[in-house]
Amino acid sequence: MRKILTLTAITTSIIFANYQAKISKITPQIEKRMRDGGSYKNYCPISLNSLRYIQLKYIGFDGKEHWGELVVNQAIANDIVAIFRELYNIKYPIRKMHLVSDYGASDFDSIEADNTSAFNCRYVDGTHKWSNHTYGRAIDINPIENPYVSKSGHISHQASLKYANRQLFKGVISPQVVKIFKKHGFRWGGNWHCCKDYQHFDKKH
Repeated sequence: MRKILTLTAITTSIIFANYQAKISKITPQIEKRMRDGGSYKNYCPISLNSLRYIQLKYIGFDGKEHWGELVVNQAIANDIVAIFRELYNIKYPIRKMHLVSDYGASDFDSIEADNTSAFNCRYVDGTHKWSNHTYGRAIDINPIENPYVSKSGHISHQASLKYANRQLFKGVISPQVVKIFKKHGFRWGGNWHCCKDYQHFDKKH
């Protein structure tokens, strides 16, 4: 299908026959949400100019069309739109998609809400190393259905326990979803050897 781009100084609207998305610079309103919610701080190692705010369509667990929002690195913004267009077309369901700022920048609380999110200026848990989420180069998809499993097999979220066996329940990341992300240069945390981060995709460069 032909893609139609509508450009303004701040926003790029991407319109296909059955899909829409908008990529915007970080406006003062979005910046305020990010700062007030704690996902962006003055000491973050990335500037707001390097980030983009995306609004895009997705299919919910109710089978209906919804609009979601993400903040990502400008370098992967077009990739994210292309990926979610493919996920929309295969009707892969997303529980919800809000900025992590809506959860006080708490990764734990965002996961508990089964929220799909991307940018969050934070360290890797238990370290002083910046997470790829800090640079807007990582995204967590349906984190309850796709939990982080430690090397010892520990899962922090009670609602995620039944998804550890990786049966294809609704919202579980399937090989088809992994293939879509891989096509756009993303790696999947479900393939890690140290642990399994089934919700996580990232693209470093």
